[in-house]
Amino acid sequence: MEEVRYVFDKFDTNKDGRISREEYKSALKTLDKDIAEGEIAKTFKALDSDGDGFVGFTEFVEMFNMGNDEARKADIESAFRVFDLDGNGKISPEELSLVLKKLGENCSLGACRNMVKGVDSDGDGLIDMNEFTKMMGGFKTPTA
Repeated sequence: MEEVRYVFDKFDTNKDGRISREEYKSALKTLDKDIAEGEIAKTFKALDSDGDGFVGFTEFVEMFNMGNDEARKADIESAFRVFDLDGNGKISPEELSLVLKKLGENCSLGACRNMVKGVDSDGDGLIDMNEFTKMMGGFKTPTA
């Protein structure tokens, strides 16, 4: 849950406790993700389950807790691609460090290696899609 809060806080640049569509779009741009405006609108609308024009923390967490439907799978795959900079299907500690730096977080390579090690179930020193999916599936929706 701590990791989800961290990511949410990075998206919520004005620190008002909710993510606007502009903040969402800006975060994707910061990560050098060239995503069509229509795709951004579609994804944001899906995240904004109460339709108020913002994504609150609970809605953000719910994204990771939706059943095993195609939308959840697509969201997890999109998140994975943000970190898999070279597109080889694995997230290395170096890639994790670079993405976190783009988000304004100064994470040492050693700390990123430890984060990867905590998720790496096959011991190859990398995070594959299965390991990433298991990690993302472990979050619970917070109670208010």
